[in-house]
Amino acid sequence: METGMKKVFDSMENALRLQFQANAERRAAKAEQEEKDFRERLMQAASKIELDAKASDAKGTQDAVRRDQLMALMMAGGQGLL
Repeated sequence: METGMKKVFDSMENALRLQFQANAERRAAKAEQEEKDFRERLMQAASKIELDAKASDAKGTQDAVRRDQLMALMMAGGQGLL
């Protein structure tokens, strides 16, 4: 009788061990997928920030050109009055 019970307990222990291992593998796979998704979103955000910075630089350059043109016109107009 004791050997029969020992076999049952060993079988239950083995089943639990396999279940714990399967759960750990699923959690690891899920964590890996979440990390991959996070890195992808991070790269997309970095790309957007980089594009926004380039657009801002281009707009700043355009604004500087307009400012310089306006200053040149104002200076030329002021000299014509003298």
